[in-house]
Amino acid sequence: MTDARPVLTMRGITKRFPGVTALSEVDFRLFPGEVHALMGENGAGKSTLLKVLTGAYTADSGTVELDGAPVHFATPLQAQQAGISTVYQEVNLCTNLSVAENIFIGREPRRFGAVHWRELRRRAAELLARLQIEIDVSADLGTYSLAIQQMVAIARALDVDAKVLVLDEPTSSLDASEVSELFRVMRRAREAGVAIAFVTHFLDQVYEISDRITVLRNGRLVGEYLTADLPQVQLVKAMIGKDLEALERLEEPKEKASAARTQNQRPVVEAVELGRRGSVAPFSIAIHAGEVVGLAGLLGSGRTEVARLLFGADRADHGRILVNGEPVTVRTPRGAIAHNIAFCSENRRTEGLVGELTVRENIILALQAARGWARPIPRRRQDELVAKYISALQINPPDPNLAVRDLSGGNQQKVMLARWLITEPRLLILDEPTRGIDVGAKAEIQRLVVQLADGGMALLFISAELEEVLRLSHKIAILRDRRVVSEIANSEGVDADRIMATIASGAQES
Repeated sequence: MTDARPVLTMRGITKRFPGVTALSEVDFRLFPGEVHALMGENGAGKSTLLKVLTGAYTADSGTVELDGAPVHFATPLQAQQAGISTVYQEVNLCTNLSVAENIFIGREPRRFGAVHWRELRRRAAELLARLQIEIDVSADLGTYSLAIQQMVAIARALDVDAKVLVLDEPTSSLDASEVSELFRVMRRAREAGVAIAFVTHFLDQVYEISDRITVLRNGRLVGEYLTADLPQVQLVKAMIGKDLEALERLEEPKEKASAARTQNQRPVVEAVELGRRGSVAPFSIAIHAGEVVGLAGLLGSGRTEVARLLFGADRADHGRILVNGEPVTVRTPRGAIAHNIAFCSENRRTEGLVGELTVRENIILALQAARGWARPIPRRRQDELVAKYISALQINPPDPNLAVRDLSGGNQQKVMLARWLITEPRLLILDEPTRGIDVGAKAEIQRLVVQLADGGMALLFISAELEEVLRLSHKIAILRDRRVVSEIANSEGVDADRIMATIASGAQES
């Protein structure tokens, strides 16, 4: 840091939405010439705080000061004009225009009333050279990698005399070499005195590039720390917190399926060095009949990416999948369904349920897709199957003709489970099946997981709640920075602290 006085100070920021307080009395400050990591789990308030800073949201209370003077931004344009520039995870530039045009769009040098193209390209090349980026500035931006596009966005932000640069998940889709290049550009900006707010879920990156860390949890400030003074395990604990004890404790399932039968049997589904560039590093995992395998890790660690590769929602570019010991091709969800692999997405509204359809229509959707639309399931058979699973899962109200959007979150989750159970899968992948539902529905779904494993089904269970993963899983694969770093048998002595320590250290353990 080059100056003892903050360039930006936010005090007592509170932001409410209908039914929820997204931020409550949050403080945040940035110093010139520093990279300041803003950390927190999903829903912690990071995005809301940055949107208040950049003028996308108006705070209900609190103050913002820039260079010691009070400011109020009604729009992102006002924030940018004041020297606050934002580069988002999804680059908001025009890939069909040249690199030079993107850097100077709206600020093109002109001669005799027309764009001075030679000067435009010269100035763009000069600006990128200062950041040690050598590319053809006359080429379309879309011909370059996402990493280069991120760097061009940063170059544009710096050219408008940015005092504050907000980088929102800029590395989420980059590989290791691209991240290194991006960090080099960030260091050059830091050396130039720019204050950088850096949002990421990758712990290694935080400790590689940041000078200071602010942690938010549940819309509140946990603390501000010098990176050198905050061990990684303490950062993990600060992000996750210990407030689970404040919640009503769930009744634990009374029985757990035995994993002993997995020792001498072939896995139902096995991934061998399966991976996808920019998504998740190659991993191997075996899931047996009657076994619940948990995936543990912070948000952004790669849990969902693993699930999507196994289901074919994302196409792997490395490794293979075996079903009952035989290699199979799973390039699409339909291919996964054909091999009796089912996937309940964490986002039931956009990737799961169709709100306008009825409960009955939602439940039969996957089975009908597997049969093909040219072979419709007879209505009588539909009614029999739907009635069976409404009863078995206690979906309430038990009306198959009700629009699924009119059900509670917990009952919507049960409808998604019914959709996949009706296909009688070999492997059921559950991504955050208990997120956003009430305590009673959560306990019912947990009991169902145990019952399905007792009945011989193989399950992959993903949850941000470590206690839930521990309660239900026979073994746990631990992810950090989109890499499986450890696999632990859920035996005596395994607890949340041990898993958090493994996440924080990244150490291999078995």
